[in-house]
Amino acid sequence: MSTREIRAVYCAETITVYQAYGAGIALAAAAAGRFVAPFERDRMTWIKPSFLWMMYRSGWATKPGQEHVLAVEIRRDGFEWALGRACLSHYDRDLHASVADWKRQLRESPVRVQWDPERDLHLSPVPGCRSLQLGLSGEAVRRYVDEWTVRITDVTALAHRIHELVRARDLDAARALLPPEREYPH
Repeated sequence: MSTREIRAVYCAETITVYQAYGAGIALAAAAAGRFVAPFERDRMTWIKPSFLWMMYRSGWATKPGQEHVLAVEIRRDGFEWALGRACLSHYDRDLHASVADWKRQLRESPVRVQWDPERDLHLSPVPGCRSLQLGLSGEAVRRYVDEWTVRITDVTALAHRIHELVRARDLDAARALLPPEREYPH
């Protein structure tokens, strides 16, 4: 059985999530401290509390269109709002009365939940541990951009430094630079 766990950097008021973008979106957002054009509000945007899962997804900030990783500090009440309105991105017979019921929830929900394998410093799956990512659309994107975002920091240099240490097999030094994530209470 796998463990579904939200691990994140958080305090009483905020939680940090990660996103990867190309330079156009990332540099504009980091400079403004919020998402501005060319960020598109009408597209689903995925947020990830796990730094290493973001590194896996972005290839240590090297994949095309994902060359910059942003640490987005958002209000916890906003994150909780999203969790409370989320629907699994796939049908689960233990959670949904029927496929039709799940499809209805999916249509009505502004938030999708996916539980993906957590990653280690080598970006290999951590056995038995699943990490959260949330897909925001519609009202959730509007709230994320206009209400929840407190601070945006470009952490691309950190991602590259940790990756260099992993490649040099200095895992202790790499681990010491990781954001101090801990289990999020939910």
